Order: sequence, then C-alpha cells, then structure tokens
Amino acid sequence: MARDGAAEGLWLRAERQTGGRGRQGRGWHSPPGNLYASTLVRLRPGDPPPPTLALVAAVALHEVVQAFAPGHDVRIKWPNDLLVGGAKLSGILLERAEDAVVIGFGVNLARHPEGLDRPVTSLAALMGSAPDVDAFLETLSQSFARWLGIWRSEGIAPIRKSWMLAAHPLGTALSTAQGDGLFDGLDENGALRLRLADGSARVIHAGDVLLI
Repeated sequence: MARDGAAEGLWLRAERQTGGRGRQGRGWHSPPGNLYASTLVRLRPGDPPPPTLALVAAVALHEVVQAFAPGHDVRIKWPNDLLVGGAKLSGILLERAEDAVVIGFGVNLARHPEGLDRPVTSLAALMGSAPDVDAFLETLSQSFARWLGIWRSEGIAPIRKSWMLAAHPLGTALSTAQGDGLFDGLDENGALRLRLADGSARVIHAGDVLLI
C-alpha cells in the first residue's frame, strides 16, 4: 500500500511480513493487524546529520501513539524504541543508500509476541482494541512530515528537546555494550550520554541500550 505524504511523498505498508527484521538483523515478529510501514527521505544540502532522523521518527511516532493511547505513559528509549510501562511497543529501523534514507516503522497495534526475553505489548492490550491501521498510518505520515519540516528548517535542537521530554528520566540506569551507567541526556548531535560510576561521561553513537 502506498500513500502520498506531505513531505517526501511515498509511504509503503505491508499487511504482513515474512522476513521482518530489527536492528542488527534480529527477526521482527510480523502477524497481520500490526503496522509495518516505510517512508523515504531524500537528503538535501544543509540538512542536519542523517543519523538524527532516528530522533525525528521517534518523536513523530511517540506523538501518534499518545494520541491513540491517551493516559498511558509512553516513553522513548534511545534512540527510537517506544516503551509503555517498560514493555516494548514498537521499533524503528533506518537504512541509508547514498542520498536516501529509508525509515521503517513496526508498531504492535493488534498483537504482540509472547515468550520473548523482554516484555512487549500492543495497543490492543493497552486499550482493549486495536486502532484502524490505515487511520494510524495517516496520522503518522502527517506527524512525521511536520517533524521532518522542523528538522530541516530549525535543526536538531527542537527535535532533541521534544525527544528528551518523551524519554525516560535523567539518571535512569542503562546497560550498553560499552558499559553500564546513568542516562545523562543527549549531546548536541543526538548521541546518548552515559554517566559512569566514576563521574565521567561516555558518548554512545550506536548499539543496543537496555533499561536496568
């Protein structure tokens, strides 16, 4: 399924996936009824650093999920996973080819997998019923277009500010491949700042982050 968006033009949605994957090639459980959609961003001269599109996508999706699940504490885990009560609701994957960045969204609307080594949830589990997939995607395309426009016209600062407001609190204990520490916000380019036990800070540009 394709639809025109206000920014880059094209969104593609799959009813289901047979080879869905997340970061680092992990499989992504893809039953029907959930959202599997991708959009394309063509990079332009003067755009902010392309990796910060991960924050744009996260802020846009967070805005949409809050609209469809009012009253629930939806949080962003760096760089762009959405958690509700510590359970993962969605994932976003970015892949770049030359001047194009494909941003893929996977959101558990109707179903979520069971028996994983981490808690997961869905909007149906939270709200009692799943939203219409097309309505959810329409709202997401509009939100993403608006935040993409802010990213291009105002830079990363307002994106970073909104991301921080939606993230887990400063001081949250985190575990990374580079070591454990406390969440110390984002640097000016959107990288994760990790405060170590000795008081020093480490900047994380990529990799998995787990809440402790």
